[in-house]
Amino acid sequence: MDYRLGTLEDIQEICIMVDAAKRLMSEQGIEQWDDIYPIADDFEDDIKKETLYVASEDDKLAAIYVISEECDDEYRKCEWENENPCIIHRLCVSPDFQNNGVGKKVLEHIENQLTDMEYDSVRLDVFSENPYALSLYGKTGYAKRGHADWRKGRFYLMEKKLSR
Repeated sequence: MDYRLGTLEDIQEICIMVDAAKRLMSEQGIEQWDDIYPIADDFEDDIKKETLYVASEDDKLAAIYVISEECDDEYRKCEWENENPCIIHRLCVSPDFQNNGVGKKVLEHIENQLTDMEYDSVRLDVFSENPYALSLYGKTGYAKRGHADWRKGRFYLMEKKLSR
């Protein structure tokens, strides 16, 4: 898998992939993402901040993710265990690459990337009604630290200590 910072030239392909993921989630009864979030403007902002990464295999977009120290105020209400975190936002695996371990592989890459950047932990939020994401994070060592109730419902705030 090849990883690199996203560029504005990637926006159209990213939106096509994310829209396909939104349709699949909806078919699975997971109403996490919609026409309001995430949208092209979110990805453009991420790219301008140099926080959006793309993962590709054989020149085909397999996944995207954002890593940033920015977080919603709800994160500040949580009881975290580590002091130097980075947060994963908008992790999305293309439906064409799902059920092949790609999510786990991308997550491992992110964790290694953050370790190299000298963060001590990684945080994220996961929709309480997304069994696939809950399973992935649970199997890879993420622990629930709290929750936030946003527009779409309850999200668990999770954290994993990174080993150096």
